[in-house]
Amino acid sequence: MSEVGKLITKAKKEGRKFLLEHEAKLVAKSYGIPVPRGGLAETPEEAVKIAEEIGYPVVLKIVSPQVLHKTDVGGVKLSLTNRAEVVKGFKEMVSNVKRVKPDAEILGVFVEEQVPPGVEVAAGFLRDVQFGPVIMLGLGGVWIELLKDVTFRVLPVSREELEEMVTEVKVYQLLKGFRGQKPADINAVVDLLMKVGRVGIENSEIAEIDLNPVEVYPKGLRVVDVKIVLS
Repeated sequence: MSEVGKLITKAKKEGRKFLLEHEAKLVAKSYGIPVPRGGLAETPEEAVKIAEEIGYPVVLKIVSPQVLHKTDVGGVKLSLTNRAEVVKGFKEMVSNVKRVKPDAEILGVFVEEQVPPGVEVAAGFLRDVQFGPVIMLGLGGVWIELLKDVTFRVLPVSREELEEMVTEVKVYQLLKGFRGQKPADINAVVDLLMKVGRVGIENSEIAEIDLNPVEVYPKGLRVVDVKIVLS
């Protein structure tokens, strides 16, 4: 069984309908999808060790089978720049989650490098009842639901179709280089869409993949958040 298959089997055995943050990132990495460096810490001391190996600034995210939307329960800390902030952030976050969701089983905290901002996009995969496997591209961050700047393609698709797909969203104007900004790496976005499609097609137990935000730079990109929902 592949590593991805093992992660999916483990989640299902534990009665979970989604992969945990570090598991989803492992799936992404196994398909060559660029994610920030990070590791799972069970104690504040382990969190500091990982942060110092990665280099500051870092982000902390709670890891719990009962918490899918971390920001809703105070389960994210950004821009931590030293040992003291990591220790304080770890303890505060665990305390927040226990207060808001007392039944949550906390497996630890995911410590991750904080990547610089770029042009934010969102990419994804879903199994549509009518059309089957579909990939999505749109504006990233919190605005995707409000502004509905998204486009879809039914799989399989050619690279040429994906290149055309990128031009259909309003965020394409930012990717091209808006008002003197450097153009972002559109080829990297097309590569990402191809890889996301592969993850979904090759793993029939995956119902949905949500990559948001994806920070796109003049060269390359980083996927900041990965959510994988199982069927």
